[in-house]
Amino acid sequence: MEVWLSGTRAELDAATAALADLGHVIQQGQRWPMGGVDAGRYRLYLRLAVATAAARSRLASDGGGELIDLTAARALRRPA
Repeated sequence: MEVWLSGTRAELDAATAALADLGHVIQQGQRWPMGGVDAGRYRLYLRLAVATAAARSRLASDGGGELIDLTAARALRRPA
């Protein structure tokens, strides 16, 4: 899986950690500063190896891994 992330340094750190919990980070690009109205924010490219649905269900039955509650995470998020 490949993703481009945009955010502050703290947001990128949190997102990278959360995505790394879902799989394995294969490649992490350097942070590119954004300009204009997005000054203070960065872009980051990540390439991840993520388990298939069958592997996830096997992990869940073994007691490993948890799903992220995005609604709860968004409720706790502070504006940049």
